[in-house]
Amino acid sequence: MRLLTIPAIFLLGGLSLATVATSETLERGKRPTDQIAADLNVSEEVFVACFSDVRPDRNHNPSGAKQKANKAVLLPCLQAENPEITNRLLDEVMDRYRPEGPMRRS
Repeated sequence: MRLLTIPAIFLLGGLSLATVATSETLERGKRPTDQIAADLNVSEEVFVACFSDVRPDRNHNPSGAKQKANKAVLLPCLQAENPEITNRLLDEVMDRYRPEGPMRRS
């Protein structure tokens, strides 16, 4: 029984670290995940989980290809929770809370 407990502790610890790392990534960008999630009509946990695979540009100036790649990850994940989320809605909400202002479109 004790052998099962140790791997479980490591697994849960790893999941906790992943959540913290994701939250820290969003915090560095100063994105209010609770407000973004509310505007998209998804839970904050869903938004954070979907955003965890997005790779924001360090200079806040991603290329068009990087923008499309990130959107290809984020949008379908969010739509799985709320099919009413459109590309336009996602852009509007993310622009509203982007610390550096609205994203340029390419």
